[in-house]
Amino acid sequence: MRRIGAHVSIAGGVSNAIYRQQDIGGNTGQIFVSSPRIWKVSPPSSEEASSFRMQRKKFDQAPYVVHSMYLVNLGTKNDDIFYKSLKALQEELNVAHMLGIEYFVFHPGAHTGGFEREEGLKRISQGLNELLVPKDTKLLLENTTGKGTTIGRTFEELAAIIEGSDKDFSSLGICFDTCHAFCGGFPIHTEKGLESTIDKLDEVIGIENLGVIHLNDSKHPFDSRKDEHEHIGMGYIGDEAFKRFLNDPLLTNIPLILETPVSQDLDHSWDISKVKSFIRNSDV
Repeated sequence: MRRIGAHVSIAGGVSNAIYRQQDIGGNTGQIFVSSPRIWKVSPPSSEEASSFRMQRKKFDQAPYVVHSMYLVNLGTKNDDIFYKSLKALQEELNVAHMLGIEYFVFHPGAHTGGFEREEGLKRISQGLNELLVPKDTKLLLENTTGKGTTIGRTFEELAAIIEGSDKDFSSLGICFDTCHAFCGGFPIHTEKGLESTIDKLDEVIGIENLGVIHLNDSKHPFDSRKDEHEHIGMGYIGDEAFKRFLNDPLLTNIPLILETPVSQDLDHSWDISKVKSFIRNSDV
């Protein structure tokens, strides 16, 4: 069975995410476990965590993903930001473990505060060394568009971060975002471009180390280095590219998480239905 879902809110309690996912037709999902724009992490009660686990099992929603807060930056020279980022990441990882969540996604960061790119890469690896990744949760580095000083646009940079740390693919992996890749210069909108991108991913990272796909169209053109998501097929990547992507045999077992816009007219249920309509295998 293909696993398709979306990022949903935990407002009113983390277990409410399960019901929201069910309402939009998802059977996997992603959440924040804290506000993405403040440093504070408030763990759920043991009762709420238990409810989340029970409802997940009841509705067969798996795997689940925690997305880190946006403030995190392990690539910075600024010690205050670096150690705040480490603390927040560890606290969020602990919540993911408490909830029994399989994947934790974060953006590697940006080389800021006077660091050059190579120094930023080393700093992120140093940060990974400091983190205690729970046994049953895999930490996934997400590819970026490469805007400004952000790190992680290429598979080589993601691999360098992992190889520079004291961890390996038993606890680490990557999350591939289609909008980020497209705007970062990977031509996934063409047949040959998609093939070359998947080949490069397999060569440098290994398909087996791809944990999650963020499935998003783009409001901006190819290689723009911008990051603004669009509904599936309504952006510059387009319907035909997503049909090829969704039916590529190397990607069919990877969970798909939508981070597409939500408006009064179109919500995640629309995107999930469209994604399902593109998949040739009827087992969705």
